[in-house]
Amino acid sequence: MPIKDQLFIYSQYLAPQALVSSLFGRLAECRVAALKNGAIDRFIRQYGVDMSEALEPDPHAYEHFNAFFTRALRPGARPLDGSPGAILCPADGAISQLGDIRQGRIFQAKGRDFSAAELLGGDPGRARPFLDGKFATIYLSPRDYHRVHMPVAGTLRETVYIPGRLFSVNPLTARSVPRLFARNERLACLFDTQCGPMAVVLVGAMIVGAMETVWAGQVRPHGRHVVATPYADGAVRLDKGAEMGRFKLGSTVVVLFGPGKVDWNETLGPLSGVRMGQALGGALNL
Repeated sequence: MPIKDQLFIYSQYLAPQALVSSLFGRLAECRVAALKNGAIDRFIRQYGVDMSEALEPDPHAYEHFNAFFTRALRPGARPLDGSPGAILCPADGAISQLGDIRQGRIFQAKGRDFSAAELLGGDPGRARPFLDGKFATIYLSPRDYHRVHMPVAGTLRETVYIPGRLFSVNPLTARSVPRLFARNERLACLFDTQCGPMAVVLVGAMIVGAMETVWAGQVRPHGRHVVATPYADGAVRLDKGAEMGRFKLGSTVVVLFGPGKVDWNETLGPLSGVRMGQALGGALNL
């Protein structure tokens, strides 16, 4: 590994991750026109953001950077795949990994994996429905649309807030930091669907100001304890393709299904570019 990459990884272990993320979160809420417009303009130039897709294409019309970053898209910008049984991609980005959950473990990168149980907060019972199932990990880069949508229709059963670190989640860090997605702060959302249990896990990262869900708003840190919140049957039901949450600055989504329920598109693999609404795969035996 090049020295500069090693220094980048080591610096994340040493950095006050929560403080850095908090400061960036506050700056991203700045409403001073000159500052927020300058930051937005630089971001668009640096990452090549296509504002023609946005519902509000004028970058200076957003009240602060976070509003720009979590911008809505114009109708029709992300058509949903209408194939029977299609499992939709929940977000824009790139495939980090996808495949089988083998002996309860999820592949992260060459030589690295982590358990489904630790991803979901450490409860083996919570992970049991996904053993020998399927997973897909989608990395959202800074230029991407940052709202997260439902792969299939589902009824929310439980959310699990898991405290943790805030390492970057870019490909270099995924290759270098053991158990990355099971170490970072995250929110696991567990749904009942026609394809059986489904987990959609929103993984926080360095300088991610916050995560939000459409049913509970901004996710507030709960100290050092895992906090599970059950939901009454039918209290929160979301249609296929409906928005379920968003990231204030970029991160990662991990989707889990149980065994024999879905199969992934064979043309997709690590680093495949994806867009919200395209088919990641298809449901089996519906």
